Amino acid sequence: MNMKNETVFVEVFGNNPIIKVLDFLMTYQMYDYSMTEIAKNSGVGYSTLQTFWHKLEKNRIVAKTRKVGKSDLYKINLKNPAIKQLIKLDWNLIKGSEQEIVVSS
Repeated sequence: MNMKNETVFVEVFGNNPIIKVLDFLMTYQMYDYSMTEIAKNSGVGYSTLQTFWHKLEKNRIVAKTRKVGKSDLYKINLKNPAIKQLIKLDWNLIKGSEQEIVVSS
């Protein structure tokens, strides 16, 4: 699941840790993950993730879903209207980039 190829979302908004984490969580929004898995799968260092994770929780960008053993699991908060808009924007960016490929071929 590691994102080696840069997505359109990351290409447009920048290859920074928060964008990479949001991109991963939006792409795999049906599943919940531990912070360790989120860091690994988004290509962000765990200690870097820890530096901004509290902001994602405080702003209700992510939601804790359950606890497995000692790990809390999280997913993107689909109840947050801003996240809904971000996901729409992501889809529109993907659609736009696909159209450009067709046009330029």
